[in-house]
Amino acid sequence: MKVLYLISVLAPAGAEQSLVAMAPCLSKLGVEVTVAYLRERPGLHARLEEVGIEVVSLTGRGGALRRFLRTVRLIRDRQPDVVHTTLTEANIIGRLAASLARVPVVSSLVNVSYGPEQLAAPTGSTFGVRVRHLLDLATARLVVRFHAVTTTVAEIMARRLYVPAQRIDVVPRGRDPEQFGRRSQARGAKARAELGVPSDAPLVLAVAHQDYQKGLDVLVAAMALVRGKRPRARLVVAGRAGNHTDELRHLVARLDLDESVSFLGLRDDVPELLSAADVFVLASRWEGMGGVLLEAMLLEAPIVASDLATLRDAVPDERHGLLVPPEQPEALASAVLAVLDDPEAASRRAVLARARVLERFTVERVAEEMLAFYERALGA
Repeated sequence: MKVLYLISVLAPAGAEQSLVAMAPCLSKLGVEVTVAYLRERPGLHARLEEVGIEVVSLTGRGGALRRFLRTVRLIRDRQPDVVHTTLTEANIIGRLAASLARVPVVSSLVNVSYGPEQLAAPTGSTFGVRVRHLLDLATARLVVRFHAVTTTVAEIMARRLYVPAQRIDVVPRGRDPEQFGRRSQARGAKARAELGVPSDAPLVLAVAHQDYQKGLDVLVAAMALVRGKRPRARLVVAGRAGNHTDELRHLVARLDLDESVSFLGLRDDVPELLSAADVFVLASRWEGMGGVLLEAMLLEAPIVASDLATLRDAVPDERHGLLVPPEQPEALASAVLAVLDDPEAASRRAVLARARVLERFTVERVAEEMLAFYERALGA
C-alpha cells in the first residue's frame, strides 16, 4: 500500500509528533509512506528521514493556489493508493487535489473545532473561523473515511461537519515506550541541574505552545496560589511562542512570578523534563487528545489535567491523574498542591497511568489500527 500523508507543517506539536511516531511502524507493516508538507517551519523533518521516510516540501513562492497545484502534481507523479490529510490547510488542499487526481482521500480529525470556545477565543478572528469551517464543510464531501483521535472528537466533529458517524473511525495517538525510556532519579537530577532547579524545589512542568487554547494563563495564575503554600515551587513551560505569549509574559510580571516561572521555548529533551517534574499539568481549554499527556504517563510524571471529555480516553478517572475543570485557577492550584502534599498517592496514580499507555496506546498497536483504517477506506 502506498500512502501519501499531507500535513500543513512538520513543527514539533501533537499531530506532527504522532505522525513521526507512527510512520516507521507503518513502514514495518509494509506501507510505503511519503510525507509532504505545505509550509516551512523547523521541526521534525530529519527524524522522519533518519528512519527512511521520504519527506517532500510543497513550500515555495505563491499562495494557496500554488501549494494546491504542487500538491496535485505530486499526487499525479506518485500515484498513491490513498492520500491522508491532517490539519486545516492540508485537509482543504489535499481533499481538492486528491479528488482532481482521482485518488481516494482520508482526513484526520485531531481537535474539536468551530465551536463556541474557538469563536470566543480573544486571539483569533471569528470571521476566519467561520471561513475555515465553510471550506472544511465543503471539502468534507470528498473524503471517503475520517479518522478521529478520540470518540469525543468523532462525535463533535461529525455534527459540525455533517458527516455520518459510520464514516468515522477512532484511532488514538500512540507513543513508543522504548523511545522515551524509564523515569529515574539520576535522569531527573540531571535535568534539574541543567535547569538550575534545586533538588528540593517542587517542579511543575507544562509542555505546550503558548496559545490561548492551552490555558497557560490559568496555570500561571494557579502558580501564584501554589507559591503561597510552597514558596520554592517553580513552573517551567516547554513549547514555542504563540498567540498568547505577550499576555503570558505580562501576567507573570503582574503576579511577580519572574523568578518562579520560566518559558523554555522549543525543547528536544521533553522526556528528561518529564522525568524531573513533580507535577505535569495540562491546563488546556480544549484539546483533541493531547499526545504529550501520553508521554507524561509513560514517564510516570504525576498528572493534573483539565477535565475535558477528549482527554478521558487517556485519563478516564482520578485513579490515573487528577482532573479539574478548565479555566479555574483555584481548582488547578488545589490539585497541584494535592500532588505535592501526597507524593505516594501521586506515584500510585502514575504507575497506573503508565500501565494504561502500555495496554492501549503503544505506537505499534496504533499503526496496526491505522492500517486497518486505510484498508476500510480503500474498500469503501
